[in-house]
Amino acid sequence: MSAHALKLYTDRHFHSPYAMSVFVGLTEKKLAFTLETVDLDIGQEKLAPYRDLALTARVPALQHDGFVLSESSAIVEYLDEVFPAPGYAALLPAEPRQRARARQIQAWLRSDLLALRAERSTRVVFVGPVDTPLSQDGQAAADKLIRIADSLVDGAHLFGAWSIADTDLALMLNRLILNGDPVPAKLRDYAAGQWRRDAVQQWLQPR
Repeated sequence: MSAHALKLYTDRHFHSPYAMSVFVGLTEKKLAFTLETVDLDIGQEKLAPYRDLALTARVPALQHDGFVLSESSAIVEYLDEVFPAPGYAALLPAEPRQRARARQIQAWLRSDLLALRAERSTRVVFVGPVDTPLSQDGQAAADKLIRIADSLVDGAHLFGAWSIADTDLALMLNRLILNGDPVPAKLRDYAAGQWRRDAVQQWLQPR
């Protein structure tokens, strides 16, 4: 399938962790794409024409040769199927159980840890720290994140080679790390290594 006419819709401030995940995936695969921003501050995602373009009316969305797909994990799987390895970098592991685990990690990070996501928003990651201590619920979510991440991380990458789950997990850890909240050194080193990837650095570039 053609790699032409790829367009990624992202939030205007480039603070969406899910848009970042897709951006990194496209960049790792070395696919040419254009960016179009959606202003979430005014609810542009809920208005025509974006609402009618993206089925779930959320950011990100990917447009490819007239086909539009929203929800970042679905987009990542689509990219891996349409632009597969070895011709393009793999975003998810090839081995079935590792691939399932990567999908599990992505689904968990998108559906759990609500208090942590609220109290350590991605503004902490992309703008700067906050001075508000974590609430009891926020600390419980942070403890859960650290416990699970500690059980998963054993080296530079989760599955021997890089996958998009590494970027997603590092971003969640950085909600704590970049705010100065306590995180074990092993996990700080892991997140820092993921943050140095060229694709991540391209997302972080000022616009």
